[in-house]
Amino acid sequence: MIRLIRLTRYLWASPNTLLGLMGMLFALAGGHMERKAGVLEAWGGPLRWALGPWADVITLGHVILARDRDLLDRWRRHEHIHVRQYERWGPFFLPVYVLLGVWCWGTGRHPYRDHPFEREAGLDVDCPRRPEGKVTQG
Repeated sequence: MIRLIRLTRYLWASPNTLLGLMGMLFALAGGHMERKAGVLEAWGGPLRWALGPWADVITLGHVILARDRDLLDRWRRHEHIHVRQYERWGPFFLPVYVLLGVWCWGTGRHPYRDHPFEREAGLDVDCPRRPEGKVTQG
């Protein structure tokens, strides 16, 4: 029964995981990959520039992409909570994430720091900050 539940979670999150697997193609060209707790993690190589100035680490389904290993290590717990969120929301995760970000912005909140999914993932607790006070990414 547990295997069936696990398989259902992977299938439910699979549209997002496919996006993450496309991102892992960057890791094949000089980056690194490994599997931890049922999640594929990739870092380095072209991911350093592919994530651009927007993200240090990003989760897409059961795939976590990071600029480098140190950032991945710093954000792993946070990102694994996002994996659980993808398992809960499935293909609706990304549209709901965007809508909640717009809602935050429209109500005078910060679309990232005050985002309900980010807060659930512990952003208010785990949030590393750059010297100028900006959130680095989670």
